[in-house]
Amino acid sequence: MSLTRFCPKPGVRRLLAGVLSLAAAGLLAGCGSLFGSSAPKPAPLPTLPAQPVQLQLLWRDDLPSRRSPSQAVLAGDRYVVAGGDGRLAAYALADGRVLWRAHVRQELGASLGSDGLVAAVVTLDNELIVVREDRELWRTRLGSRVVTAPLVAGERVFVLTVDRQVLAFDALNGRALWTQQRAGAGEPLTLLKPGVLRAHRNLLVVGLGPRLVALDSLDGSVRWDLPLAAPRGTNEVERLADLVGPAGREGKVICARAFQSALGCVDADAGRLLWSKSGSGEEGTAVDAEQVYSVDANDRLMAWKRSGGEVRWSSESLLRRQLTAPVVVGRHLLVGDAQGYVHVFDRDSGQPVGRIATDGSAVDSPLSVAPGGTVLLSTRRGGVFALRLPR
Repeated sequence: MSLTRFCPKPGVRRLLAGVLSLAAAGLLAGCGSLFGSSAPKPAPLPTLPAQPVQLQLLWRDDLPSRRSPSQAVLAGDRYVVAGGDGRLAAYALADGRVLWRAHVRQELGASLGSDGLVAAVVTLDNELIVVREDRELWRTRLGSRVVTAPLVAGERVFVLTVDRQVLAFDALNGRALWTQQRAGAGEPLTLLKPGVLRAHRNLLVVGLGPRLVALDSLDGSVRWDLPLAAPRGTNEVERLADLVGPAGREGKVICARAFQSALGCVDADAGRLLWSKSGSGEEGTAVDAEQVYSVDANDRLMAWKRSGGEVRWSSESLLRRQLTAPVVVGRHLLVGDAQGYVHVFDRDSGQPVGRIATDGSAVDSPLSVAPGGTVLLSTRRGGVFALRLPR
């Protein structure tokens, strides 16, 4: 096993849960020289065609926050953003008008989930707080740490903890509805990075370690349980293969990345594994009718054939730029980077065809795509942006 297998991108080593064990910590100790001041520099901005694709800025705002936004979520015709100091705001997609603001007055750890009206956040003190627009509904202390954004759907709030518990609450009054605890919860090493927690029809699809599991949203019972990766190795770090979010979905197909080990797709209706391929990577996936897209550990952007997992193309034009998970917009693929650029690629060839600068700080949230193709994002400085590709 090569050393780079143990040493992920800058900042990701902080995502390995604090242990853990002295042996695991020792394995990571040698990473400093790889990612210190002598770390390889990000690739320069790639050359674009003579007539590049021009992304249009529809609107922007700045969320007043003393700490960078934790994340943002698209909810119907609203884009909801949470600042790290506990401030929340909901924007109208059409014009960026602020629909409501709230402030829970505590620093946030895990990011937010929202259906546009009800929003759920988790604080650094591990409190789950739920608000309805500008009014707090309830709060409760959680027994385990949370780094994955809660999911708000069907008047329920779902929470995934780092020890692989799934909790369901009534969104209006906070009543605990059910808890699902899967095997492997006591493993000494877990990943402090947002995992997979998303809805599919009446199911809750969750990443529990290296497995993608579908739970009945009403009672938490397991509907199917599929392995996307097979952890291997002689130590805890080598065997770490938790699924990382976001998981891409197109129709009944859901595709997800297992940390530094594999990428795979399932038929969520049939509960059947379609394929799984080995490969390093730390970010989530996007999927369309033909291909699956993700970035590897060195920020190589890649596309796989959706039907069988064969590699279709690979682009090294954005190496070491600390990319977000990609999103699909029509015939294009978009990805953000740590310098605040949003890059546009031709999804068939993998060639860079356009880009736009935001505010010079890292794109902090996963890119979101609204119906009609509007792309939304937030940055580390608190910028909130709505972009659109030309029609």
